[in-house]
Amino acid sequence: MTVHPFIEAEKRDGHHVKRACELLKVSRTAFYARRTAKPGPRAVGDAELTSQITQAHAKSRGTYGAPRIHAVLKREGALCGRRRIAGLMRAAPKEGRHRRRRRLTTIPDPRAATRPDLILR
Repeated sequence: MTVHPFIEAEKRDGHHVKRACELLKVSRTAFYARRTAKPGPRAVGDAELTSQITQAHAKSRGTYGAPRIHAVLKREGALCGRRRIAGLMRAAPKEGRHRRRRRLTTIPDPRAATRPDLILR
């Protein structure tokens, strides 16, 4: 778990960053470096992939889930796994539609007589 949001909140409240960093055993240099850092390549790739997922999901009218979205993106040339797509779909609340559970329409009568076992099983 990262402590940087906590230090940022302390800074906004007017407290000293140095003291918060000392208590949480984080260097001030690391705090300020992370604060001004650009997103990493994985985060950039995830953002691009999420936009592709959103487009493919919209094109399927919201019916495709992770396996089909993965197949569509694979055909388009995107290199990523199905589980990564599933995680990004969960993060960007997108989910496919699935068939309803089949309803039981016939309910047997519990008072009905049982049939005799003619085969003697």
